Amino acid sequence: MHYDLTDLKIFLAVAEETNLSRGAARCHLSPSSVSLRLKGLEDAIGTPLFVRRARGVEVTRAGAVMLEHVRRCLAQLEQMHADLLPFARGIKGHITLFANNNAISSHLPADLARFFALNPAVRIILEERPSMDIVGAVVAGRADLGVVAVEQPHPELRYLPYREDELVLLVPLPSPLARHTRTRFRACLNEPFVSLQSGMALHTFLVNRAAALGGQLDVRVQVSGYRAIAQLVASGAGIGVVPRSALEDADRQHLAVLGLEEPWALRHLQVCLREQALHSPFVAQLVATLTERDDPGRPAPI
Repeated sequence: MHYDLTDLKIFLAVAEETNLSRGAARCHLSPSSVSLRLKGLEDAIGTPLFVRRARGVEVTRAGAVMLEHVRRCLAQLEQMHADLLPFARGIKGHITLFANNNAISSHLPADLARFFALNPAVRIILEERPSMDIVGAVVAGRADLGVVAVEQPHPELRYLPYREDELVLLVPLPSPLARHTRTRFRACLNEPFVSLQSGMALHTFLVNRAAALGGQLDVRVQVSGYRAIAQLVASGAGIGVVPRSALEDADRQHLAVLGLEEPWALRHLQVCLREQALHSPFVAQLVATLTERDDPGRPAPI
């Protein structure tokens, strides 16, 4: 393929402007130069990319396909430049951290703020994943660290205690369930649920727990975050399950919070890593920040 990045940028400009002259002006080139470049690009691709009209140009079907690819390619290049910029500015470290939704929505923001206060030149890529996916990523080396809640630890990883949390049931105040302080999950399955979106870890977890009881989750509304669940439950849209750490003080004025009498309701969040990851001083510093004891009831690192 005998074309270059400049050809792709010219193609994008002309396609978006639907006019060769305006596309040329956007690229700071002459119309004749742009026309020659586009002809070479079409020859290299082996098919016309534009239909010339009296008042401009229009992409062909092949041109429409190429337009989507070019947009993605150029966006990836811009992201690459953005990712590399910190290194040019003297970045000292780079960490990839995967965490489950529970940790990202509650504890991690404050802990990462403390880490950045001490290490302003370090950059962290933080991605939300289900706990089992995180374990696999850390084992494979795609992530330096993970924050997970798992029942069976992976033998190749080291686990350090991070936070203790609990899944609780949110119930509208008018609901008969609101008269209780605790309940079993089975007793909730005849109620409509407000849930996280399909594919998110907690949604998948609750659907599987319902199936294990021979029932199913009647999901009335799906949302992207715990705050939206709390607000919709308070409005009477249904009931919902969230980590206790996601609640705000004012929530109890608008809804009831019930404990779940299930062993899986307790969430033991842990930091998982490969031992060799600690060879990086910045990873070691982040682990220390996440696992340091800042209250008497929090277990010490092992």
